[in-house]
Amino acid sequence: MRSKRMKAGAIAIAAVMGSVVLAGCGDSSEPKTQEGGASASAGKNGDSREQGTSAVRAAYDRTAEAESARMVIKMKLSAEGRTVASNGEGVIDLAEGDSVMTITAEGKSIEQRVVDQVLYQKVGGQRTAEGKPWIKIDLKKVAAQQGMNNQQIGDPAKTAAYAKAITDKDVTKVGTEKIGGVDATHYRVSVDVAKLPGGDRVREQLGPTLPMHVWLDEEGRLRRQQIDMTVKAPASTSAKPDNSAAPQQLKMSTVMEFSDFGTEVDAQAPPAGQAADMTGKALQDSQGQS
Repeated sequence: MRSKRMKAGAIAIAAVMGSVVLAGCGDSSEPKTQEGGASASAGKNGDSREQGTSAVRAAYDRTAEAESARMVIKMKLSAEGRTVASNGEGVIDLAEGDSVMTITAEGKSIEQRVVDQVLYQKVGGQRTAEGKPWIKIDLKKVAAQQGMNNQQIGDPAKTAAYAKAITDKDVTKVGTEKIGGVDATHYRVSVDVAKLPGGDRVREQLGPTLPMHVWLDEEGRLRRQQIDMTVKAPASTSAKPDNSAAPQQLKMSTVMEFSDFGTEVDAQAPPAGQAADMTGKALQDSQGQS
């Protein structure tokens, strides 16, 4: 069902970064393939390639059909010689997008919840200027400013849109390996950014293609997704010498892993009055990045 498309991992990515960043194409760096992987796949017949394409296209819906899962996210952001790593772990509702996670970044532990596409975060021992322990950001409003619909919030895979953009020539079977103790098939995927919603708008900044790697289990569900990208500053920004705060280039590596499908998810918003609304600041920051 369309309502079960996987907007979940998407929202989690935006949450880990603390704001919405347009995820798109990057450099051509790729994980090392197993011996006999990609080169052997290239020699297989068209039927094999079509089967791989069909499997990748269906993966997000197959995963969402599980309704929920445990998710681990590892992310690295690098700009101007500095690298920030963040790790997140928790549970996620694959149908609704709600999630409960704990995120560790720069030595800080962040409690995070996404409820009805609103992000809530709390850093232990810290309070906002208003004295509230939680901050909240309406991800729908931030996504709307970025020209994305509800199923594209922070999503580097843009779910169904990617499935439509993938053709047989875009998918290569690399091999098989264990992911979390489960047998998984590894595919290398290259997507034409221009075929995605808003592709013309971000092509100049993110490049022509999106290289990503996915690992699917025997039921066709997503077990791991890896994206390594380089986001370039827009020409209008890089041309301004006084805009020293804006990095010319941002490298981002994201790995998501899913397990324990069907696990219970109890995502609830913090008590009323305990969260400071930071949506306005997120909108300003997001507009600056654009």
